[in-house]
Amino acid sequence: ANGVILSADARRNRIETQIAALTPANTKPKYDPDLLHTLTYITEFPTPILGAFDPQYLELPSEVLVTVMKHHQKYFSLEDAAGDLAPNFVAVMNTDGDPEGLVRHGNERVLRARFNDARFFWEVDQQKPLAGRVDSLANVTFQAKLGSYLDKTKRVAELAAELAQAIGADPASAQRAATLAKTDLTTEMVKEFTELQGVVGGLYAKTQGEPEEVWRAIYDQYKPTSMEDAIPSTQTGLLLSLADKLDTLRGFFKLNMIPKGSGDPFALRRAAQGVIRILTEGKLNLSLTELASGDTQLQEFLLDRVKYYFREIRGFKYDEVNAVLSSGSNNLPDVEARLTALQAVRPTENFEPLAAAFKRIQNILKQANFAESGEPNESLLEPGPEKNLYDEFIRVREAAKTSEYLPALETIASLRPTVDLFFDKVLVNAPDQAVRKNRLTLLSNILTEFSTIANFSEIVTS
Repeated sequence: ANGVILSADARRNRIETQIAALTPANTKPKYDPDLLHTLTYITEFPTPILGAFDPQYLELPSEVLVTVMKHHQKYFSLEDAAGDLAPNFVAVMNTDGDPEGLVRHGNERVLRARFNDARFFWEVDQQKPLAGRVDSLANVTFQAKLGSYLDKTKRVAELAAELAQAIGADPASAQRAATLAKTDLTTEMVKEFTELQGVVGGLYAKTQGEPEEVWRAIYDQYKPTSMEDAIPSTQTGLLLSLADKLDTLRGFFKLNMIPKGSGDPFALRRAAQGVIRILTEGKLNLSLTELASGDTQLQEFLLDRVKYYFREIRGFKYDEVNAVLSSGSNNLPDVEARLTALQAVRPTENFEPLAAAFKRIQNILKQANFAESGEPNESLLEPGPEKNLYDEFIRVREAAKTSEYLPALETIASLRPTVDLFFDKVLVNAPDQAVRKNRLTLLSNILTEFSTIANFSEIVTS
């Protein structure tokens, strides 16, 4: 009765329903859950209104126009059927109506002024190329003890080139992108619209004739900004983003400015999570240990993010993650491949009993304090279950060597009946010392050989 809709769900539904009703034909609102959430909670009686702006502003990049509408005016932007920006917007006012269109005209006037500012900044910034702005980064502080953004730029450019060489990519493109990456921090556009850093640099680099591999890398340099955000779209972009995040992590860890508890003022967890996603989803075969540059604390920090990523984001079970990481955590695309195979083979009938048998093998070797290497002596193998296990082990080992991880695990799981029969019929701790040592050697070989994919003893069996 007094113009307050108490239910947040009702307010949200009112916004969505009325936007759908007033959207012009052949256009649709650019869905933005964060903006919808904000408008739901800053209004008491939300009422969307449709506004328009001069199509001449569409000459500016859509990223600039959308940022102005969303971040500065809290407007929804609209797209046409082709996915291009339409010269309309939706504002949400906090009253029941605008019969004379005064609110709409006011919003259009404010947006026009904002767009004029953006156009002015775009034109002024173009007068100085990005390459001419590099030295100005000496006047922009990155962190008091880690120097200016020029210092960071030099470090990232060197690291990006090293990473490119390590994976056989083009070091020159990575170095060029890294050299120009932070220069947009000196532009008028980014000073006014800070949300556009990186994006503006990429757009300016494109306008100024930089190669696509370079400008796209600059455009994507902060990706991924969240778990929902995509990773960079190009190899150079992956390398630039990785180098930038690694430099930040290395620097702050060197200063012992490590996140404690829930506190993370420098967003180092987000940077580390970005590193993990880029390595895994970008299929970059780079060593996690080498990327940590000898810092054991940083290596542990990254490994903790690896566990979080595969458990909480990718949905693998905790014991599967522990099993795979116990057999090697340096190459994350390989970790992902092993996890995927392990997850696929786990429901099969032989897998969990075999995992239980591996635990038994590990316990036997531990109790015997057995840590010797070498091959079993075939002449000491007793005919029957023991010799059968050895023969099966040799067969499975050879088959697994030439297989992808999933068929290799399936082949290993097929060993289960032979292992069970061995434990049923053979006394491992035989009275004869040579026979006992030979049996322990066989079990040690089985455990070592097949633990390269996953440490099966980590699997929790029912």
